[in-house]
Amino acid sequence: MKSDSMDSESSPQYKILVVDDEASTRQILDTRLSMMGYEVITAIDGLEALELFHTQHLDLIILDVMMPKLDGYGVCQSVRETSRIPIIMLTALSEVNNRITGLDMGADDYMIKPFSPKELEARIQCILRRLEAIKFSDSQFSGVIQMGSLRIDTNKRQVFLKKERINLTHMEFCLLEFLAVHPNIEISRQKLLQKVWGYSINSMIDSRVVDVHISRLRHKLRADQEKSMSIKTVHGLGYSLQPSHYEIAKHAAHKDTDSISEVNT
Repeated sequence: MKSDSMDSESSPQYKILVVDDEASTRQILDTRLSMMGYEVITAIDGLEALELFHTQHLDLIILDVMMPKLDGYGVCQSVRETSRIPIIMLTALSEVNNRITGLDMGADDYMIKPFSPKELEARIQCILRRLEAIKFSDSQFSGVIQMGSLRIDTNKRQVFLKKERINLTHMEFCLLEFLAVHPNIEISRQKLLQKVWGYSINSMIDSRVVDVHISRLRHKLRADQEKSMSIKTVHGLGYSLQPSHYEIAKHAAHKDTDSISEVNT
């Protein structure tokens, strides 16, 4: 295990856990991320990763899939039992189903090995910028969105179905929140990648990331059974959230400055 940090005037101090059994990968990411101003902690296998997760205050996990003792899927599943911490998975498995498995376990994003360190850094910055925006957002833009028996508290970042709290990951909540403040609007996958994940409009990102997160939201919210709302697939484009009843307490929960009419422009 190795820890390193470097002060930076341009980057807020976040603690990132890098989990990979390849020493070269750990060293490269440790060096590059430390130079960006992040505090980096590394683990060589899944068991050490879980030990650090339970003993350290972490902001993000970069998690390899193929590791001894406990693989990345097992680590991700265990972390998701108690935490919504952002997780980016690294995988050498090229099959689509293998990549999607990580998202099904609760990962926020994935990259295929060999990967570009610069691209990984950009994705990390996207996630942490959104965390920072949530942390320092003005409360006047937050509120409670009510859709039938489904309640989304954008201030506390909690979701309830009747009286039961639904456990969503960081990215699942961000996706639901964005759809919820644009009801009955058809939103493209690329726009969701841009507005929710924070990627640039020209980024070459696999849109299946969106599809898997939508599938998980549908499963967790059981919308069809509750009749509160439904997330409709717009073939060839993306998705549209259609509530049966809709109201926002306080002010609109939208933290993005775009107006609804500009969502797909």
